[in-house]
Parts: sequence; C-alpha cells; structure tokens
Amino acid sequence: MSDSNKTDFTNPSTFILLGIPGLEAAHVWISIPFCTMYAIAILGNLTILFIVKKEPSLHGPMYYFLCMLAGSDLVVSTSIVPKMLSIFWFSSREINVSACLTQMYFIHCISSIESGTLAAMALDRYVAICDPLRHSTILTNPVVAKIGLAMVLRSTMVILPFPLLARRWPYCRTNIIPKPHCVHIAVLKLACTDTSISSYYGLFVLFCVTGVDVIFITVSYTQILRAIFSLPTKDTRLKTLGTCSSHLCVILAFYIPHLSSSVMYRFGQNVAVHFHVLIANMFLLLPHMLNPIIYGVMTRQIRDRLLLLFTHKGT
Repeated sequence: MSDSNKTDFTNPSTFILLGIPGLEAAHVWISIPFCTMYAIAILGNLTILFIVKKEPSLHGPMYYFLCMLAGSDLVVSTSIVPKMLSIFWFSSREINVSACLTQMYFIHCISSIESGTLAAMALDRYVAICDPLRHSTILTNPVVAKIGLAMVLRSTMVILPFPLLARRWPYCRTNIIPKPHCVHIAVLKLACTDTSISSYYGLFVLFCVTGVDVIFITVSYTQILRAIFSLPTKDTRLKTLGTCSSHLCVILAFYIPHLSSSVMYRFGQNVAVHFHVLIANMFLLLPHMLNPIIYGVMTRQIRDRLLLLFTHKGT
C-alpha cells in the first residue's frame, strides 16, 4: 500500500495552491483588495491603450513603449488574479502541472519584458533630453518596433528554460505550494532532486537580465540629470525634469516592490508565512495597478485626452 501511494504521488498531475496559508478563514475578505487592484489594473491599462490608439498626437516612441508596458500589465495580472480569486472564493486549489508551469512562465517572462520596456523608455528619455534635435531620426517607428521585438525575444528565450527544466525534475516531497500562484522558486522547492542548475540559472537571469536593465536605466538617468542640471534656468530644469517624472515613478513602483519581496524572501525567515505571502502578492500586483494611474495623473498629454474623453461623454 505504501509503495502504491508513493508511486501515485511521484510526479503528480496536479499541484495544490494554498492561497494565503494560515488565513484561509479570511480569504473572502482578503480577496477584496486583490479584486480591486485587478479591476483598476484592467480598466486603467485598457484606457491607456485606447487613448494612445485614438489620439494621433500620441503616436510616438514614448507612448508606444507605454503601450507595451500596459499590455504587459494586462497579461501578468490576468495570469495571476483569476486563479487567485477562484482559490479565495471557491477553494479551487488544484492546478494542473502544465498549467502551473505555463503560469510560472508567463509571470517571469512578462515581468522580464516589463523590465526591458522600462529600459527602452529610459533610452527614449535620454535621446529626447540629451539629443532632442535627433530624437525623431534616431527613434523612428521601425527602430522602436525592433527594440520592442528584441525585448520580447530576449525575455521569451531567456525564461524558456524555467519551465523546461522544471518539467524534468521528479516531484515526490509534496505537491503543495503555499502561495496562490506558481513561481519559479516555489516550484523548485517541491522537487526531490538536486535543482542547483535551475537555481543558478535563476540567479543568472536576475543579474544578467534585470541587473543589466537596472544598470542601463541608472546610466541613462545619470546622463539625463547631468544634461538637466546644465540647463540655464531653474524653470527650464524643472520643466525638463517633469518630462521624466512619470517614468521615474513607474521605475520605482516596479523595482522597489520586487526588491523588497526578494529581500523579505532571503532574510525574512522569522516573518510569519502568511504575512510574507500576503505582502509578496501585494508587491507582485501593485505595479500593474499603479502604472496607468501614474501615467494618467502625471502625463499631461494623457491626462488632457482622458479629461476630454469624459467631458465628451458627459455632454
């Protein structure tokens, strides 16, 4: 009997997502902020895409990259939240192994695309401020399309080994994931073999993809700030800096939660599991909700078109 049970459990066909361990009784209440964040993310990012599509004056590099960011936000949010809500509302905890690995792939792949898009937007701001006369000739539509395609190809190819390697590992310890979604490190913990290859590759992706993007953004903004502070008047400096404010806020909204979650995971062993999982999920979804709000409030062109849209609807 024990051999039979062991055989049945080896390489299970499904994983069990616990949601927020220890807070199962409060899942319905916990679902309210996540559902609200998801609704804002969907509505806000669709609005950004609609406004940019309808307004010819916004058909430029900055707004094309913004559309990439909005599309990424939609995909990541939709990859995570519906299953999360089904756990919170209907206790639907089972997930097929293939579906789990697919969700894991989309979460990491699209997050990598977002990181690359933020780097591309930093390039756009660098050219617009440091070499404004050549902005339209350097960042032409074909160049923007090639940059966007490069970001997508880089992420899809670099993240692809995650599910391919995870598919190879035998799973015989447990099939329970103490989270409401599948991520790389959580799946690796279920394997009953040496997964150091996947762990080292995960570190490679962190440093050579996200790390390179952060370095590129830092170098770009170092040059941007040098150019801004060399401008003759304070008003000119503030006005030029204002063109970067929304992008800077989005960068902080993306990287600070990711960094905080990583630090908490590495060094927060004494933190309660339910608190860790709850905060990690908030951090994962927060940027996708904040991005359209930041650009809608802080970017005058989008704010004006948005006000015009609601004004026309009201009249």
